[in-house]
Amino acid sequence: MSLKKNIITSYAAQIYVTLIGILILPMYLKYMGAEAYGLVGFFAMIQAWFGLLDMGLTPTVARETARLNGGAVDALSYRRLLRALQIVFLSTAVLGCGVVIICSRAIAVNWLNVKALPTAQVQLALQLMAACMALRWMSGLYRGCITGAERLVWLGCFNSLVATLRFLGVLPVLIFVKPSPEVFFTYQLVVALVEFCGLACKAFNIFPSLPKSQKLGWSPKNLISPIKPILKFSLTIAFTSSVWVLVTQTDKLILSKILPLADYGYFTLAVLAASGVMMISGPISAALLPRMSRLHAEGAEDQLIRLYRKATQMVAVISIPACLVLSFFAEQVLWVWTGDALAAVQAAPVLRLYALGNGFLVLAAFPYYLQYAKGDLRLHFIGNLLFVFILIPSLIYATLYSGSTGAGYAWFGANALSFFAWVPLIHIRFLKGMHWHWLRYDVLAIGIPATVGATIFRSVVPWQHDRLQVGVGLLLVSSSLFFIASVGSSWVREKSLYLWRLYFIRHEY
Repeated sequence: MSLKKNIITSYAAQIYVTLIGILILPMYLKYMGAEAYGLVGFFAMIQAWFGLLDMGLTPTVARETARLNGGAVDALSYRRLLRALQIVFLSTAVLGCGVVIICSRAIAVNWLNVKALPTAQVQLALQLMAACMALRWMSGLYRGCITGAERLVWLGCFNSLVATLRFLGVLPVLIFVKPSPEVFFTYQLVVALVEFCGLACKAFNIFPSLPKSQKLGWSPKNLISPIKPILKFSLTIAFTSSVWVLVTQTDKLILSKILPLADYGYFTLAVLAASGVMMISGPISAALLPRMSRLHAEGAEDQLIRLYRKATQMVAVISIPACLVLSFFAEQVLWVWTGDALAAVQAAPVLRLYALGNGFLVLAAFPYYLQYAKGDLRLHFIGNLLFVFILIPSLIYATLYSGSTGAGYAWFGANALSFFAWVPLIHIRFLKGMHWHWLRYDVLAIGIPATVGATIFRSVVPWQHDRLQVGVGLLLVSSSLFFIASVGSSWVREKSLYLWRLYFIRHEY
């Protein structure tokens, strides 16, 4: 199995799945309406909370599968672990699905602020969501097996197929059958069943066979003892995952209660658009971890610092212009994306704040890469705890008093505080004397000129009433801000000068 091929396929599939999800969602808003679209956002939110029950077991399955392939685990122990986890996953799926189904009417009547949709229709949609969540939850176990076995090419292709069915395939159903929540979620349930069957079949083909002399056994010892050795590793992963869910989903949970369902749909739209900042920088950032870890292991600290600073500038050049466009021209971006003037007006204030918050979050992630490379995550653990203790109360307070805009201010404020107050402490611990140099030359030298440029463009650019013209205008503004940010980067300037000299040297001869 080629590592390079696996990485390329995984990234291609990830980008495809993310893009198709972002680009197609405005069509749901168009055909289903804002209130029904709010149910789609609510579904995404409760699915994320449902993931807390994973307790780190899915990545643990991937790790144990990889250890099996490496000879560190025998086939009998692995199969016993898998069967024990299958029972855990199935029990959790049935329990979670049952709770949501039983509470579906209470959620529809007492939690969601529904104005136009019939209560019975919302209740049925919630029940379909529950069944869909249970199937996707079970699919996670088999996805972990496939990942651990490094069948990433197959998995990437299968994920792309499922995403196409899930996002694109539902449009003809909404157009030609009925644009209603129950039709939408019935279709999603069918796709979830297809996904589950496909992953289960592939995973069962990967499972190692056992000699006839070896039996799995059904004694309590054979069902409980395989899980004990992996609990510590699973719970460590579970903590990080839980913090991330708390950070990213608490605002959505609170707002699903206090906002009208239609307004919640607009809020979901804005947060999804703001996530584009994270999507742009994600692949670049992920590639840094193994390289930085290797440099630290080799004792090449000078090279590690140079890579750290170059990577910061690279991500800043890409993410800061994206963040500024989404923030300064939020209404234009939303109108070009959705074609819905009302949605653009409603969601723009939230998009501005979440985009700025995500910009700080992207840059504040770099100290984590440094800690990861050096194998010391103690301060990262403490920082996550402090971030949660600051963000959650401020989110609750701001959301209760100012709705979705208040949530935006809380998100922006918490991430800005983390960047300016916590990042210096990490640098003092791991890169003494480097923080202000990093901040001045690798971040502010890029961010300040780009921000000035965005301010000028916002004042002087006349926006037309044609979507195509506005789209072209946004493209020109984005390109201009990217150029300004690139000029501010010393690494980009040096690289451009090198390529320019190389061009003339080649043409001299």
